[in-house]
Amino acid sequence: MLNDPFQRLNLDRDVLSVSQLNNRARLLLEDVFAQVWVEGEISNLARPASGHVYFTLKDRNAQVRCALFRQNALRVRQALRDGLAVKVRGKVSLFEGRGDYQLILDSVEPAGDGALRLAFEALKDKLAAEGLFAAERKRALPAHPCRVGIVSSPTGAVIRDIVSVFRRRAPQVELTLIPTAVQGREATAQIVRALALADAQGFDALILARGGGSLEDLWCFNEEAVARAVAACRTPIVSAVGHETDVSIADFVADVRAPTPSAAAELLAPSNADLQQRLNGLRQRLLLRMHERLRREALRLDGLGRRLRHPGERLQQQAQRIDDLEQRLLRAIDRRLCAGQERLARLETRLTARHPGRTLQLLGQRLEQLAQRLPRAMRSALATRQQRLQGLAQTLHVVSPLATLGRGYSILLDERGRAIRRAAQTEPGQRLKARLGEGELDLRVEDNHLQPTTLPLL
Repeated sequence: MLNDPFQRLNLDRDVLSVSQLNNRARLLLEDVFAQVWVEGEISNLARPASGHVYFTLKDRNAQVRCALFRQNALRVRQALRDGLAVKVRGKVSLFEGRGDYQLILDSVEPAGDGALRLAFEALKDKLAAEGLFAAERKRALPAHPCRVGIVSSPTGAVIRDIVSVFRRRAPQVELTLIPTAVQGREATAQIVRALALADAQGFDALILARGGGSLEDLWCFNEEAVARAVAACRTPIVSAVGHETDVSIADFVADVRAPTPSAAAELLAPSNADLQQRLNGLRQRLLLRMHERLRREALRLDGLGRRLRHPGERLQQQAQRIDDLEQRLLRAIDRRLCAGQERLARLETRLTARHPGRTLQLLGQRLEQLAQRLPRAMRSALATRQQRLQGLAQTLHVVSPLATLGRGYSILLDERGRAIRRAAQTEPGQRLKARLGEGELDLRVEDNHLQPTTLPLL
């Protein structure tokens, strides 16, 4: 090995082994970047049993592997998780065994949530406010689907796992793969198109599946376009994105979330063994019910057989009952006739007592008596009225002003026919009318003696 790892290669093209190359690169990196601070977002966090912590530190455009060994990891108070933005301090090194460029850390400080995690939470809050996660929107999965569509990558273990589960549990189910990219820049648009295509083919259910990966690897399932495409599907959708610990926006919008693609297949693949066991149970219950029903009907038939009698006996009983009813009918008719005759006799007696001829005779006698009394009563009443009238006439004559006029008095009347009682009611020259006991006179007032008389002195 050369003493100076950074000396230039000889002009005769010395050839280095891979180990020598990686060793020189590691020494160079550790010498130049002995201690640096780097800020980024944690992804692909791993905690093996050794106590060491491994993760990827990334930003929008790049990433670097980091190793935090056990003695330094114990000093980190903040709970590390994917999506957490941190500031790390360490040296740049290279893992010679794999040739991986990495940071050997001695300190980790939190710097707040990363950009992807913040975008995830912002979109989650927005779609939740719109009701895309509401339970009432969720559709129930079919109990026995016949056709299932799988929206996933045609390569990888995911599609093999799903097919394996269906082949084992429900080989009768027809599976159709709608291929799409599940990672990268084109994944979002392809997933949206695949979902629309699958929804239009009339499947009983859909599986949206992808294997595990980092947050950025799964990010296409956190895009708003994919979430709205899942919500727009009329077909029930099972979301199986990533491992059990991975959560995506598509999981919240889908009708059912499965922890893994295999679990999604088990949700839609009814086990033939379970169905056969249930069918056997139903068959046993049906047989028991049939035997019980037959036993009850046999007992009922036996009871009815004992109660059944010969038709001749029934006819004889009915004939006897008819004879009895006939006798009862005749006796009832006789009693009814006797009662009617007695009632008729009573009515005839009452009718005779109230015959209108007798009543008319009595009324005629009373009318004759009243006719004799009426003239006498009228003459008596007229005589009484005449006497009273004569008395009233005499009284009226006594107090009548005509009688007064007959004794030589007169009544003065003005033009309006009002009686003159005082001289003040007249004026000199006024025309008056004097009414006498017999006839009238027209008069003129010369003087009412109310104004003083003035005589000329000269």
